[in-house]
This record gives sequence, structure tokens and C-alpha cells, in this order.
Amino acid sequence: MNILLIGSGGREHALAWKLAASPRIGTLFAAPGNAGICEEAECVSLNADDFAAVADFCKRNAVSLVVVGPEAPLVAGIADALAEEGIAVFGPKKQAAMLEGSKSFTKEICRTYGIPTADYAVFDSAEAALEHLQRTGAPIVVKADGLAAGKGVVVADDMETAERAIRDAFSGAFGAAGARVVLEEKLVGEEASFFALCDGTTALPLATAQDHKRAYDGDTGPNTGGMGAYSPAPVMTEAMCARTMDEIVLPALKAMQDAKTPYVGVLYAGLMITEDGPKLIEFNVRFGDPECQPLMMRLNDDLVDLIEASVNHDLAGGTVRWLPDAALTVVMATRGYPGAYEKGSVIEGVEEADAMEGVKVFHAGTQRDADGNLIAVGGRVLNVTALGATIAEAQKKAYAAVEKIRWPEGFYRRDIGWRAIKRGL
Repeated sequence: MNILLIGSGGREHALAWKLAASPRIGTLFAAPGNAGICEEAECVSLNADDFAAVADFCKRNAVSLVVVGPEAPLVAGIADALAEEGIAVFGPKKQAAMLEGSKSFTKEICRTYGIPTADYAVFDSAEAALEHLQRTGAPIVVKADGLAAGKGVVVADDMETAERAIRDAFSGAFGAAGARVVLEEKLVGEEASFFALCDGTTALPLATAQDHKRAYDGDTGPNTGGMGAYSPAPVMTEAMCARTMDEIVLPALKAMQDAKTPYVGVLYAGLMITEDGPKLIEFNVRFGDPECQPLMMRLNDDLVDLIEASVNHDLAGGTVRWLPDAALTVVMATRGYPGAYEKGSVIEGVEEADAMEGVKVFHAGTQRDADGNLIAVGGRVLNVTALGATIAEAQKKAYAAVEKIRWPEGFYRRDIGWRAIKRGL
């Protein structure tokens, strides 16, 4: 079968790599892709925001399935538009994608269906939000209601930071996403990422992971889209996974059924594991990035089969197999990220790192220049991912691969996996 993959990040390279390994693939297209994805798929110049153009491409190239990597096209309604043209899409339709598209929408779902989450309040003006802040005090979490590319959340430990975050949101720092703001209590515990494959009525739990959001070692610096991840997450015990399914994932699935907008695709629950158990930080309507990279390294099933079962509403009774190994990914980013950064620096040594046993370098913000050089064109640029019998072994292997990459303009955290290593895993 011919498949079109939408996206250009490290998540999409990992998906392309796993899709391309399926014997069922005819031609794998990617739009727009990156330098790494182009080694797995036929990259095409196609604007994912132009739904008519995407549908036309699928019809002309006998594409029977579209896999949407990032959240923005899903929130904009690409699944609805393609479904009207008879084209299957792996990813939720617009209304169900509101689980990520609007934090206030999700909070209301949590309230109605009893999903454990932080206490919160929603505001449409800076004045009202600031008044609430004066009553509650800090620490507090300030969230832009809409999509902000992973950067619309400020964990404010003091009043000054909280006030600045509120004013920034309403002054346009996050565009339209900040026109409404959610203020919520700061949860205390350990964060984890939980993924479930959904077909509208059935959810199959996938593997767990743990992300590292802060830019620098020791979980310091500004929040980013993610500087590394590993799977599985030790904090997610069998009992904690069962509670997450029962208390968070399945109620959300029922909420979407009740709203006549059944959820199809991957549902990603960002969790805080507290003394009282799992609490929802946020839902995402796609694989995490960089969590997807270690997940795809560990997946021991045909990804095409799993995706097809999801879109065909045929997950009941199914299972998902995983390698027993751990996997860990280190993100290499351009200096200055998540702030301003320069584009166009040359990267060398990726082929050497990629050739190491048990290592795969997934590309994000990369291109080839006219001379064939690999250049950085984004903030997060490479995802050096390794398998190991333990998280410690995977970490050692990933950093050995990182050392082979010559890129003076890049930086990376040197402590990815520290929580698991501290546990002796």
C-alpha cells in the first residue's frame, strides 16, 4: 500500500523508518520530510495546510492512508477533509483533536468525566487572570489555551514570573494561542508520558516514556519541545499503567464517543505521578517528540498493521509487542534554542554515529545544501537514539554516538535518563 506521512521532525523520521520496514509498503511519501526522512521515503513538496492539494496528491498517487505526525494539521481538520474524499487518516478528526487544541476544552472534559488533574481556572483577559493570581499566589502554572509548539507553558515558582507569563500571553507572545489562558495548581511528583492506540471505542496501551523538557543539565533553563527521552519509564509500574488506562485514557475515549466524535489515532497522556497516583497534565493527539524515537526503536510489531487496525476500528482483542530492551534518545539542538538561533551550520559525523550497532540517528531540522553537506535548519536538529539491555547501557551507547558527531554550533544535555540511572536501572 502507498502511504503519505505528514511532517518534518524527529518524530516523523522515526515513523518513516518504522513504516519503511514493513513488507506491506508500496511507496512511502513524506511531506515535506527532512534530510533523514528522504533516505526512507520519497519526499514531496506539499503544503499540509492545503487539504485539497493533499487529497489531490493522494488520488493521483494511489495513496490509501495518510499518517499525520504533528498536531497542527489535525487540530485544523485535515482528517475531516480527507475523510470526505474517502482517504483514511491515522489521527483524530478536528473536534476530537481539541483535546490538544484547547487546554480549557480538555479541563472541562476532565471535570465532567472525573479525570484526575490539577485544579484550574480559565481567563479571557489579563486583568482577570492577574486578580486570580493575587488570590492564589505562586507557585502556579500559566498555560496558553491553544497550540504554542510546546512553548506555551510557564511553571512559575514566584509571583513575578507568573505575572510576566500572563502579560506575555495576552500581549501576543504565543499568537492566537494566548488569547485565553489557563491557570492551574503546580502538581508535585514525577512526570511521565503514556501512549495508547485508539480506534474510537477500544484503546490499547503502548509503551511508556519520560521526556526531558528543560534545555540544560539538571532540568534547568527554559522549557523546550524536549531535549531527550527514554523508554520505558520506571515510574510507570504495571499498576500505574492500569490506573492511567482506567482513570484517564478510557474516560477520555468515552467523552469523545459521547460527543459523537470518536477518537482514532494515538492518544498521548502527559502525566504527573503524585502521591495520590497519576494526574493528567495535558493530552496530546499524536506521538510525542522526542518520545516517539525510543518507542519506535523498541516496537516489535509492524507499524502499518497497528495503524491499519486503528483506522479500521479493529483493535479489540489486539496486543502490541515490544523489545525487552530500553531505548534512549539525546536531542542535539542549535545553540540559542529555544530562543533565537542561526541556520545553515554544517554537521559532520552522522554517518559514523548511525553505523554503530544498536544506534539510529533520527533527523529533525536538517537539509542537504547544494554541495551535499548536511546542514542545520531548525532548533532541534538530531535525535541520537540507542538500544540497550538497561537504560544505563542505552545512555552510554547514545552518548558514545553523540561524540562521533562534529557540530560546533550544536549543544545537548549530558544527563538524559538521570532519573532512571539514579534508580540503578
